[in-house]
Amino acid sequence: MAQHQVEFGLDSFGEVAVDASGQALSPAQTVRLLVEEGVLAEKVGLDFYNIGEHYKPDFVDTAGHVILGAIAGRTKRIRLGTSVLVLSTRDPVRVFHDFSTLNAISHGRAELVVGRASQTESFPLFGFDLADYDSLFAEKLELLMKLIREGVVTWEGKSRANLTNASLMPALETPLTTWVGIGGNPQSVVRAASQGLPLMIAIIGGAHRRFLPLVDLYEKALGQLGHPRLPVGVHSLGLVARTDGEAMDRYGPRWVAAFSAHAAARGYPPPQPRQFEAEVVDGSLFVGSPETVAQKLAKTIRDLRIGRFDLKYDLMHMPVEHRAESIRLFGSEVAPRVRELLSK
Repeated sequence: MAQHQVEFGLDSFGEVAVDASGQALSPAQTVRLLVEEGVLAEKVGLDFYNIGEHYKPDFVDTAGHVILGAIAGRTKRIRLGTSVLVLSTRDPVRVFHDFSTLNAISHGRAELVVGRASQTESFPLFGFDLADYDSLFAEKLELLMKLIREGVVTWEGKSRANLTNASLMPALETPLTTWVGIGGNPQSVVRAASQGLPLMIAIIGGAHRRFLPLVDLYEKALGQLGHPRLPVGVHSLGLVARTDGEAMDRYGPRWVAAFSAHAAARGYPPPQPRQFEAEVVDGSLFVGSPETVAQKLAKTIRDLRIGRFDLKYDLMHMPVEHRAESIRLFGSEVAPRVRELLSK
């Protein structure tokens, strides 16, 4: 795999951090922290900085395009996007306006990853029915791509008012790259291929190789539909520290706490510390020293034939200094080492 084919980024969900004294940051302080971390990501050589969309306590990523706009004003190179925008409960016209404006501010550096939502708090919040979970996304993705690809749009559907010869401003002066984010649904894979869009796979548990059939399906569907080969990316969780022990000690207890809360909300049994260790060794967590993370990441890139990897680096109440160190090490040591390993 050629070195230029692999790109590296960071994904944030805007989770509240703690300061050096152990005091949780306020929501406003957390928003400002994300801006600083986006600026740092460019300084250490990373290609992307992305913000998610959640409507939960202690998450501040509800207006990611505003935060990305602030980062755009302080950076020149790094691309700025979403680590999944919940398109099912958003108006594609509003999404176009938000990100065509971000694209103008950033001189063409805006990107989108859109998905159906693995966490569904936005459905009742904005008055949508979960029974329409898939149909909402399918219709809104079709409209969004017409808005992005066509200058003047006429459209009819069920999810919003019809459009007749609509010309939205600001118009795109450069393309707005849009990915489809999935969690493992084959139907979503085929939908991405049918729209001719690159695929981002969110892998938050289990061995990466179990997702290889989805990559195979995507590449086969692209070929059958007459589309050129398009990139596949992976989003996974992790933390980089100077040593494996430091990374495990910092991340393990917080991972267990975060996923215990997630399991309780869904009626699952809570994870155990040994499950965390198994995920680090054989699963989807990238936790360890720069060399440990780089070796595992290089293998994942080879196994899944991916061209982009985004590390979800923040976790609830992770100290600010540990987040910053992880960003610095990931950009300055892990990414170059992975490229070196892949070039051999």
